Amino acid sequence: MTDMKLKEDLNPMLLLLFHLMVWIYTVITFLPSYLLSWVSRPDGSFYGSEEERAKRAKARSVLGQPEGPYRAVSSMKKLVTSLHPGVDTLDKMFEYAAMRFPHRDCLGTREVISEEDERQSNGKVFKKVFLGEYRWLSYKDTLTAATHLGSGLAALGQRPKTNIAIFCETRAEWIIAAQACFTYNFPLVTIYSTLGGPAIAHGLNETQVTHIITSRELLETRLKAILTDVPRLQHIIVVDNTPTVWPSYPRGISIHNMAAVQKLGARHENAARERKAPLPSDIAVIIPQTYLLYHTPGEEDTYIGYLPLAHVLELSAELVCVSHGCRIGYSSPQTLADQSTKIKKGSKGDTSVLQPTLMAAVPEIMDRIYKNVMTKVEEMNCVQRTLFILAYNYKLEQLAKGYSTPLCDRLVFRKVRSLLGGRTRVLLSGGAPLSAATQRFMNVCFCCPVGQGYGLTETCGAGTISELWDYSTGRVGGPLVCCEIKLKDWVEGGYRSTDKPHPRGEILIGGPNVTMGYYKKDAKNQEDFFVDENGQRWFCTGDIGEFQEDGCLKIIDRKKDLVKLQAGEYVSLGKVEAMLKNCPLIDNICAYANSDETYVIGFVVPNQKQLLALVDQYGIRGSWEELCNSKAVEELVLRVITEALERFEIPRKIRLSPEPWTPETGLVTDAFKLKRKELKTHYQDDIERMYGGK
Repeated sequence: MTDMKLKEDLNPMLLLLFHLMVWIYTVITFLPSYLLSWVSRPDGSFYGSEEERAKRAKARSVLGQPEGPYRAVSSMKKLVTSLHPGVDTLDKMFEYAAMRFPHRDCLGTREVISEEDERQSNGKVFKKVFLGEYRWLSYKDTLTAATHLGSGLAALGQRPKTNIAIFCETRAEWIIAAQACFTYNFPLVTIYSTLGGPAIAHGLNETQVTHIITSRELLETRLKAILTDVPRLQHIIVVDNTPTVWPSYPRGISIHNMAAVQKLGARHENAARERKAPLPSDIAVIIPQTYLLYHTPGEEDTYIGYLPLAHVLELSAELVCVSHGCRIGYSSPQTLADQSTKIKKGSKGDTSVLQPTLMAAVPEIMDRIYKNVMTKVEEMNCVQRTLFILAYNYKLEQLAKGYSTPLCDRLVFRKVRSLLGGRTRVLLSGGAPLSAATQRFMNVCFCCPVGQGYGLTETCGAGTISELWDYSTGRVGGPLVCCEIKLKDWVEGGYRSTDKPHPRGEILIGGPNVTMGYYKKDAKNQEDFFVDENGQRWFCTGDIGEFQEDGCLKIIDRKKDLVKLQAGEYVSLGKVEAMLKNCPLIDNICAYANSDETYVIGFVVPNQKQLLALVDQYGIRGSWEELCNSKAVEELVLRVITEALERFEIPRKIRLSPEPWTPETGLVTDAFKLKRKELKTHYQDDIERMYGGK
């Protein structure tokens, strides 16, 4: 942990004064904090300090073999199949929560008080909103809304075990619609709200849906243009209340407001109709293939939902929150913080109003927060910067010992913590691996653990999970109680379960959480899934991991990311990207290597502020596009990034991109994970140039 310290070049008197204050504070608070670190169990024994708890075994190999299978120490004899006894389907889960917490807040939405267009200095117009307080639906009211919607959909001809699509932004109506489908056994097809027309049409035709749930904005801006390409579609349910009349739409398609469908479902003749409850073996969701890291909530938590609900990270996080009686307040990336693009200057963003205790974020967002805060630290005056660096490094040392730092948290980090509302208890990391530097920064400055685990869509998001008191970096915890993990030798890549000091290999996840497979892809199912001699279903993840002494898993590579260069060296593209994304000069990077070549190349989205400062030092002038297309600037950037990697891993040539990669560009997923195939196609001309073809 010490190698993650900020560089100290400090005034000796300030240094002495700081350490004197810390020493006095430590002496005063030592005995109370020591006693409080020992928490009593129900049976009178003790859990021990956080440091002691972090060292305990999380998992063991069932057979005592290095390849496993490994299980959580609490489920060595039997894997857990449900959160609560008898609650084995998603409809039962929500009914259970509504029965336990009928009057507790469930889903919250901020009222839009006003909207206005704001013209920027560059001529662009941004829509700004002024938002009020959160308005809440109780668990009981949410269940009623979902039940009426499901009944109304059935009255419109939607049949059990027949697919229905949802193409909508993250909002309360999304979860209400999903719960309606779970209750009435309508398999739910989730479609990302950022997809283009052809991809939407393909998804709807592939799954043969006749009904779709969407928003007014997505209907008018994306869905309307491809309706004639989806001949089976008959009913569109719009979650917004206005308008109620929809002219100029193709004949044969009926458009309904959600409120009208709920009113239809509440009629006695529809509500009294017998409902066939789903079985645990029935399909609940057909979801895009994604990758997940996550953590679990407690009953009193408030979760802020803003990531795409079509992604397994957000959907599983919200469903787990609901099952524990948490409340979920909805947001969007454009209204999340006070400085967000749609928030009117002087008004509050969603985190400031909601003050969530739980929040999920993809590493891309955490990396941006890290770089922005550290840039502001560089701009502080000498005294402020000295205090921040001293407090940061001191807190790192205390975290390594398992101690908290309430004085530093209150005096130094409170302002940073307030960026996310000030009450964050756990940050949930999802979508991709989080770098150690960013994780440690979030631990220190936001005064909370960063919950990491590992899972995939193919395992319903479940795999491993880290404990709250485990502040180690680069690890994803031990197996969850619902699954077990094996390591399979990958000889070509040089990973074996007999490796020392830790067994390594491809991660295989088995258990009741493993999905039924890919939709209409039998060959792919045969390749990635198998059932063993005991009837256990397994998924081959393609990720490479190692189990450490305490039963925690560490993700060290990915088979698809490993490229063998012409000279025989293996390069992990993911490792190259993870290392270089910590560079302040880089906002995003995709490393690329051709097996017929001897070196790595890269496509880079530079940080505009940092790059402009760099070129200014060298007297290079030009527009942003001209700078990104300049060979001299490419060479400057290469010079900065060549220090962190092994010789053969360093990109020898790069292409700077003047435009950021967003889900709308089609170059990254909604979780900001790189789409390597699309990036390769997009930069094909540059690949040929960098490898000497042009």
